Amino acid sequence: MTEKNTPMQNWERETLEKVLFATVNEQKRNRRWKIFFRFIYLILFITIVAVIFGMSSESSKDYYTQNKPHVGVVDVKGEIAEDGRANASNINEALDEAFEDKKTVAVMLYIDSPGGSPVQAGEVYQHLHYLEKQNPKTKVYAVCTDMCASGAYYIAAGANYIYADKASLVGSIGVLMNGFGFVDTLQKLGISRRLLTAGSEKGFLDPFSPMKPQDQAYMQNMLNVIHQQFINAVQTGRGTRLKNDPLLFSGLVWTGQQALPLGLIDGIATPEQVARDIIKNENLVNYSIEPSPFEKFAKNIGTSAASSAASELGIRQGMLQ
Repeated sequence: MTEKNTPMQNWERETLEKVLFATVNEQKRNRRWKIFFRFIYLILFITIVAVIFGMSSESSKDYYTQNKPHVGVVDVKGEIAEDGRANASNINEALDEAFEDKKTVAVMLYIDSPGGSPVQAGEVYQHLHYLEKQNPKTKVYAVCTDMCASGAYYIAAGANYIYADKASLVGSIGVLMNGFGFVDTLQKLGISRRLLTAGSEKGFLDPFSPMKPQDQAYMQNMLNVIHQQFINAVQTGRGTRLKNDPLLFSGLVWTGQQALPLGLIDGIATPEQVARDIIKNENLVNYSIEPSPFEKFAKNIGTSAASSAASELGIRQGMLQ
């Protein structure tokens, strides 16, 4: 015959189970927070190391700029845009620093860009001409790697000389504007457009309204004006080196090998070859405005850090367990 537990014994057992369960949960929480703080300390440590490394890199650059004749390098990489790394402010500041250094024997624009804002490119182009006039002995060499198209070539045209790889994509001297129209889509969905404006042209190129011929003509004229500004800049920069080809300003892109006989570039060479064989100075010092070590670290660690922290803390589907 089995002995039954009394109510008091059941209560004691349940209480003991609750206490043990609470203790285990508390230990889990403590362990998670301990791991979390270790993770934070690790991030701080890596950040400090990155800052120190960045400072040592700057010190190294200062040593070379103060003690050796060198080629000042300025990067033009990625899309040219005001809110991107390759914007006029960053590039022009780097150019100023390169030209101001008395040990700079030449400036190299290291270009790998599909283009971008004509305003940003135009500002760099104008600033290049200003610096070249102020420092006539310091020549500017634009060296194109994978791509030097559109706004990137606009900038390159401001250099004294342009070089590219035989397979580089060069040119695209044109202006592009694209968009979409959703008029038929709205009609199929049974949606009517209610657009109110003060000013007869305030709804200009509204994607939900039919395209007006006068709007298209106005926009085309605007693009033509910007295109002509681009053409003038290239003609001023390249001068008599340009060949009289009807497709030169059509917006087409060429390989470096094709661009050479057109006068778009001065030769086929890599950045290293330009420094060694043409400038005769292989000491390269990069003046490009770089993100701080902390910014680089924060960008690299990004979502992976957040994901790791969430995992260690037991966060699942928005809940902290």
